[in-house]
Amino acid sequence: MAVRATSTTAGLPGGGGELGVSAIECSVTAARAAASKKGERTVVLEMTQLLGVVDTFVITSATNVRQVRTIAEEVELQVKQAHGLLPRFVEGRGDLRWLLMDYGMVVAHIFLEEARDYYDLERLWSDAPRLDWDAAQISLREIR
Repeated sequence: MAVRATSTTAGLPGGGGELGVSAIECSVTAARAAASKKGERTVVLEMTQLLGVVDTFVITSATNVRQVRTIAEEVELQVKQAHGLLPRFVEGRGDLRWLLMDYGMVVAHIFLEEARDYYDLERLWSDAPRLDWDAAQISLREIR
């Protein structure tokens, strides 16, 4: 049974939330899910010190609206399977230019390329440290 994310990780990067899932675990799962569906320029920004209300942003882009939908479906499926979490809400399903999936501690942004370039979240949050989610040494067992 899936559970809706109900809390952040109390401001601790990678710390365990009420449900025992860390933001880093959830972010790595979401980033890998996006990459598995050919998400482009996928990054994970550690936002805890900058925002305080969310631990990480996962940002990825797609070349067309069908791919935006496919990436979102895969992120939702893999996060649910790995962590038993569903997003609190999903915004942007109408035009699929910028789809936002809010898991509480993690917010996934799935953009069409041109929308990503326009909003440029990486520049806006350029002070945010990046998590090397794709590195071979990142193992979810090591994070726990």
